[in-house]
Amino acid sequence: MEKTTSQKLRLGLFVIIGLTLFVLAVYFIGDKQKMFGKTNHLKAVFNNVSGLQLGNNVRYSGINVGTVRGIEMINDSTIKVDMLIDKTIFPHIKKNAVATIGSDGLVGNMIINIIPGKGMEATVNPGDEIQSLSRIRTDDLLNTLGVTNKNAALLTADLLKITKEINQGNGTVGVLIKDSTLANNLKQTMQYLKSTGQGTSESVTKLNRLLSSLENKDNVIGFLKDTAVANGMKAVIRNLDKSSTEINKVVSNLNATITNIKDGKGAINYFSNNPQFVRKIDSTMTNINQASSRLNENMEALKHNFLFRGYFKKQEKARNKEPKKEETDKKY
Repeated sequence: MEKTTSQKLRLGLFVIIGLTLFVLAVYFIGDKQKMFGKTNHLKAVFNNVSGLQLGNNVRYSGINVGTVRGIEMINDSTIKVDMLIDKTIFPHIKKNAVATIGSDGLVGNMIINIIPGKGMEATVNPGDEIQSLSRIRTDDLLNTLGVTNKNAALLTADLLKITKEINQGNGTVGVLIKDSTLANNLKQTMQYLKSTGQGTSESVTKLNRLLSSLENKDNVIGFLKDTAVANGMKAVIRNLDKSSTEINKVVSNLNATITNIKDGKGAINYFSNNPQFVRKIDSTMTNINQASSRLNENMEALKHNFLFRGYFKKQEKARNKEPKKEETDKKY
């Protein structure tokens, strides 16, 4: 059965529309993958690509600038990644730029982020290799979180035990919290410490005042700080020193004299240590007393002797007249 002209036109139109859509799709996909633009290669070496695949995007400062064109395993710890970068971006990428592998969103595809370098470094050339930084993988992060969760569970269990013991009043903290008597004692102790601190502060204030007052010349210490007084004190001390020297000389001479006396030298030792001389003095004094008594007796005998009686009477009358003369002198 032959197709009509309208059917042929419809078929041709459908094919043309399909080819147009295919070409547009290829163009948009190729343009997104930087297949039709002017691009150059840039390389980076990682020790773990974390699920990176061919065709994943490459971003520079958050802007898509290329795609991943090759992933080559060098050894068990080295993986080289070939990136296809737009030529217009190369003047902005410096040699100290750093390439990292991340994810496009929370659960998106893996991408390569190029972190701009700092300073005045030169720009990269096509085919250069830039530094890389391997970030923590999601699996490693989840494993770490799992260990952290286990440790948190153990810590929570221990904290529950501790809080239970505290609530029951066991242990030092429990006693501090539950025992009202101990709490009151602690309060009193704190009050005593507070009062003691206030007293100490007042004592320090008084001490500061005392130290300040010592600078006043009206006080003893302030008086001593006067240069004139200090010079006078020095002169007194020098005079005392001289007097002390003279006293030492006198004491030395006195000691020599006492030594001579003890050694039997001089009259004093003779007077004090010779018993015969003492007895002689004693007998002499006795003789003198006896002679005096006899002289008194002789005088009495002379008074009664007729030869000397008149003389003694005259003497007595003269002694009696002397008081009368004194009385008359007093009257006049």
